[in-house]
Amino acid sequence: MTDQPVRWGILGAARFARQHMAPAIHAAEGAELAALATSSAEKFAEFAAFAPGITHHTSYDDLLGDPNIDAVYIPLPNHLHVDWAIKALEAGKHVLCEKPVGMDVAQIDRLIAVRDQTGLLAAEAYMIVHHPQWQRAKELVADGTVGELCHVNAAFTFRNLDQGNIRNQAEKGGGGLRDIGVYTLGFARWATGQEPERLSHARVQMEHGVDVFADVGFDFPGFTYQGFTSIRMANRQEVHFHGTEALLTLTCPFNANVFDQAELHIKRPDGSTTVERFAGVNQYVLQVQNFGRTIRQGAPYPWTLEQARGTQAMLDQILATV
Repeated sequence: MTDQPVRWGILGAARFARQHMAPAIHAAEGAELAALATSSAEKFAEFAAFAPGITHHTSYDDLLGDPNIDAVYIPLPNHLHVDWAIKALEAGKHVLCEKPVGMDVAQIDRLIAVRDQTGLLAAEAYMIVHHPQWQRAKELVADGTVGELCHVNAAFTFRNLDQGNIRNQAEKGGGGLRDIGVYTLGFARWATGQEPERLSHARVQMEHGVDVFADVGFDFPGFTYQGFTSIRMANRQEVHFHGTEALLTLTCPFNANVFDQAELHIKRPDGSTTVERFAGVNQYVLQVQNFGRTIRQGAPYPWTLEQARGTQAMLDQILATV
């Protein structure tokens, strides 16, 4: 163990990294944003503006060779995730990789094997499990507040018509399921501790090789699940855990403080509703801090590659129907 901060490098100057993860690394306790790899001096300047002193590497390989870097964050297009995550592990760096960490289960199995060989931490950037609203939701499902859980459903949509955006490019692993389906599927497994028994239905609409709408259902041992995603519909996100004693609703389950404020609503059969609010919590900062605690103190990490693999198995089943 050491009290030294985890020194982070970022592979690529993605907009999401600039807007969310780089500021989170810079703000997190026990973390230092130390380097960025990008061929663009202009993009590097945008990061250096709020994190002065970071090192500029003009190639990803140069950053991986930097002995001053402990951990690497990877926000590259989906189809590049596993290859660069493996290169980072083989270079002796811990890895936090954007979701989906792989394009299929076989890719994640490759990554798990290298993680085990190196003994380093590799994880998918599944930030919602770090947020206290989700930890509270999991608690409410487990302690019987909702009664016997009967049905879980979710919606996550936004409108993206830009054909130049990687979400609309099949060759880069685009589509709504890989981009946001990891949330609408993975939360049900994490919050309930159950794994799906079978895919009950899948209606997927494709455009130019990417899914733009998907309505899917799974049967779990104790409940049924239905969720839909779209990258062509107006912005919406919502989650429901429907039990015999209460309906638990998360009004902003995925993009807290961006889409809206995170709230839990517990509605009971008598018509009463309890609201719990989680204002001002940055789940990206919490993710970075938890990652650092795992590296430095050996604390359990809330979302393992095996858990990411379980969600990917659901995605693989859905995409196989297309």
